Amino acid sequence: MTLIRAVLLTSGLVLTVYGGPAVAQSSAPGGSNTAASKPLVTLQMPALPDPVRVDLKPATTALLVSDMIDPICKNQPKCTEVMVPAVASLLAQARKAGVFVVYSTQAANISKWLPEVVPAPGDPFIASQGQDRFYNTDLDKTLKAKGITTVVLTGWKISGSVLYTSVGATLRGYTVVVPADASLAATDYEVAIGLFQILNQNSANATNEPLKAKASTLSRTDMITFQSPPTSFAR
Repeated sequence: MTLIRAVLLTSGLVLTVYGGPAVAQSSAPGGSNTAASKPLVTLQMPALPDPVRVDLKPATTALLVSDMIDPICKNQPKCTEVMVPAVASLLAQARKAGVFVVYSTQAANISKWLPEVVPAPGDPFIASQGQDRFYNTDLDKTLKAKGITTVVLTGWKISGSVLYTSVGATLRGYTVVVPADASLAATDYEVAIGLFQILNQNSANATNEPLKAKASTLSRTDMITFQSPPTSFAR
């Protein structure tokens, strides 16, 4: 295994790869400075496209919240300082619009949700069997029963459950939205790799076309809106 560090530049994404045994970055909790003295190799990959605005239909949209629990999220500064406020804000907006909200984590952690993002009465819970929350669960059945065609993925982490669930969703014909501030990881390179893979998976959307059907769109919580229901006029 190799250590990959990522630095975002205006000209693109630069990855520096250490060719020895993998060690944690010092910026991550419990990190080490060991790799700083090792030789690095610099690689380049295409720059990630900017997040885009999306306007979603509440009746056919679901919001999935994964692993926003203690200790998984609580021990990660990027989760508590950035993700929790972002997810809480999006949840409030989604609930107001009547969006279907689903929660997922391991069965043993069902009571460990952080208070800012705790499920509301009646919100369904999917006990995860792997990082792809569709794998060996009733998530697909639950969404299809509600007529859901678009899934907004949030939670810990972008290079893990959110990445693999985005693949599982597009393979099943869903259109996916990933708000970048509502799913992060401990290190910058994990975030960069996760976002790149989400946009360049089997059902690719490399240019980040807004709401490309059966593909993933990169957005941000302050760039997501939910359509108001049409007003009916009595004659």
